[in-house]
Amino acid sequence: MSYTPISEIKVGLCFDHDTKPVGRLALRDGVIYFEYDSNFLKTGLELSPFNLPLKSGLQTFDRYLFEGMSGLFNDSLPDGWGRLLLDRSTRLQGILPSELSPLDRLAHVGNTGMGALVYEPDQQPNTSNDDIDLDILATHAQEVLDGEAQGVLQELIALNGSSAGARPKALIGVDAKREHIIHGVPSLQEGYEAWIVKFSNSEDGLDAGAIEYVYALMAKEAGIDIMPIHLFEAKKGAGFFATKRFDRNHKKRIHTHSACGLLHSDFRTPSLDYEDLLNLTSILTRDVREVEKMFRLAVFNVLAHNRDDHSKNFSFLMNEAGEWKTSPAYDLTFSSGPRGEQSTMVLGEGKNPTIEHLTKLGIEAKINKRDINLIIEQTQHALSLWQSLAKEYGVSVANIKLIKNRISKIS
Repeated sequence: MSYTPISEIKVGLCFDHDTKPVGRLALRDGVIYFEYDSNFLKTGLELSPFNLPLKSGLQTFDRYLFEGMSGLFNDSLPDGWGRLLLDRSTRLQGILPSELSPLDRLAHVGNTGMGALVYEPDQQPNTSNDDIDLDILATHAQEVLDGEAQGVLQELIALNGSSAGARPKALIGVDAKREHIIHGVPSLQEGYEAWIVKFSNSEDGLDAGAIEYVYALMAKEAGIDIMPIHLFEAKKGAGFFATKRFDRNHKKRIHTHSACGLLHSDFRTPSLDYEDLLNLTSILTRDVREVEKMFRLAVFNVLAHNRDDHSKNFSFLMNEAGEWKTSPAYDLTFSSGPRGEQSTMVLGEGKNPTIEHLTKLGIEAKINKRDINLIIEQTQHALSLWQSLAKEYGVSVANIKLIKNRISKIS
């Protein structure tokens, strides 16, 4: 088929029903340019204060980072599973994935992206409000991973939005009783809330959903702010992990920006330190309570052996008044990072961060020593529940033993 690449994208901000023009992205001779809309400049809203300042005129970016885009717009692009789906779909149309520019990919996100940014033209497939069977969806996802299932690609693309990560996932709508599930993009019918559900990939065991569910329960016990969670039953395995989306509040959208996008810290080449994250939180939110929330998350990730704690797994939310806060925690599970180290270091230590490192991190962030100790103790208590909770929710005996040994080593 003939393929006409997109050379210009309109960017909008949609908190509710009305979309405010933000600006335009244009691709010329391999370079991506961005210019703010003159009326948006008057709002004073800093959507990405460090690397996309609110100013008139053309702005360009590092051509070797985020394919030449700002981190703000890169946050809107799916990676891992979502990128795989689009690449498979375009190949079937005779288009090589390498021929797609970031602007082409943003057009496929359109109005369905995470957060409050929307893009025109919108080439996202149409969706319906039909009920969804998670077992069938999981089977389709596995078929795609196996190189099959051409006929369901468009449905899976429509359900992905711009969600990130390697594991297959779908944006869904869930009723109050969590009995009925429908398509969750771009808008929901009355009585449904926006959730995201995950499926196992080729490397996961069938208890991956249960492990993440138990980790979320332990995180909640440790005092970490998380969204409501649920473990949906599965015909194969211990269940499908699902969580309510924090970038949606009923029909309202919330501007969302990852630490990766804010700092232009590429998650594929980890170099972030929790010291950087705490400083970022302080500068962005100007609230010591938010700094403490980020410290609490650092403690949990380190003690729980969640080493896939890269820069895309920390996000911040901005309201219509331009006020920022940390997002609820997400992607909390047992995992290994690069070369087995924490993706985000603790004061330069990635291989074997200790409680001593965490304590020093908290002190340097000006958190009270008593509060630091309480946070560590609360986290240790929460993690002591691993074995009993894992048994209750169907985690395999081998993984119960493996994870127990790992999370009990740090001192």
